[in-house]
Amino acid sequence: MRNKRLKLLIPMIFLICFPLTGIRGQETENPEADFLKARQLAFEGKSREARQLLTEILEEYPRYSDAQTLLANTYRWEGDFTRARRHLNRVTSRDRANEDAWVSAIYNERQAGNMSIALGLANKALNFLGENAAVSKLRAEILGTYMEDDTAEEEETVVSYNNRIAIYNRLEAFDQYYDPMMYTSLEYQRTTKYGKIIPRLNYSNRFGEDAIQYDLDLYPTLSKTFYAYANYGYSDSELYPNHKGALELYANLPKAMETSLGARYLDFRTVQATLLTASVGLYRGNYYMSIRPYLSIVGGRGPMASGSMTVRKYLTNNFNYLGLIASFGYSPELRQLFNGGVLQAESVLFLESQQFLFEYQFGPGKGRHLYRAQLGVGRQEYLLESGSFFWVVSAGLAYKLQI
Repeated sequence: MRNKRLKLLIPMIFLICFPLTGIRGQETENPEADFLKARQLAFEGKSREARQLLTEILEEYPRYSDAQTLLANTYRWEGDFTRARRHLNRVTSRDRANEDAWVSAIYNERQAGNMSIALGLANKALNFLGENAAVSKLRAEILGTYMEDDTAEEEETVVSYNNRIAIYNRLEAFDQYYDPMMYTSLEYQRTTKYGKIIPRLNYSNRFGEDAIQYDLDLYPTLSKTFYAYANYGYSDSELYPNHKGALELYANLPKAMETSLGARYLDFRTVQATLLTASVGLYRGNYYMSIRPYLSIVGGRGPMASGSMTVRKYLTNNFNYLGLIASFGYSPELRQLFNGGVLQAESVLFLESQQFLFEYQFGPGKGRHLYRAQLGVGRQEYLLESGSFFWVVSAGLAYKLQI
């Protein structure tokens, strides 16, 4: 009986061990030769044969990222962006350090016309890859221009604008104390290899008076990492500061981050104010978020804090977006008020306010004509009654022509 059991046991051990050994040996076979053959077929334009061989490889080795990326590219080259996206999403989800997969995914969305998704993928890729020249170049192209893919080799035509004319209009209405106020700005922007130059003319009608302010913004490019902001403004009207100026240094950091540090100076004839400020901006997917605090130092008074936060969601491209701006604390915006019939331009720096502003920028085609609509609601402390607030509703419309 014991011998009979032994005879049955030996074949069972043989059947269990040897087939498993054979499977392990098959799994460790190198698929590199088949992949190289598939790549040659793909580059020769034999996409169907290449896909068949790549599919067989992936059936045995489903985590072979190079094979799945090449499979996706064969679909992309033929304009089947949906199937390409499906395969590339799988690769970037499990192999987040795969540069080829990220670059292919960005190209896929850009060729499909999904510029905002391509921008989001570029920002996401930089989060996982860190500093990467190929992805950074693609991101810069998406942000600055529209690209047209004319051939399978991706010959691209760049559409860029070096000049812009813009007009901004805004109306503010109050629930008590004040009549409506109107603001208009006309500006010209010139982009050069050294940076941007923006002269601007500001007009406002408030308290039954007209006022004009002359303004100049400069954005000099210092290096690939740093650029600066400088401003000077002048007005001979009490509705604006007599002189104003600003200096700020910006740094483009890895992982789609931007930071800055700077100061503002305001000369209100009777008192001078200095505002220290900084900012942090982040790109995450199709979203841009930034936070900017202010520290105001006015005359002999102690420092006062204020700040603002901006959130944008980019839509079909980098020109079209929905945005929300929230400001709080002591507003750095110059909504001048009256006190006993005398204009107190600097008084806004001492008054508490909160404001939410919604904006929508849109435009057809490649962004040559752009429109921006704004709608805001807020409240501000009344100058003559501390702790008493009034409501402000604002609406604005802007038009930009890029040449």
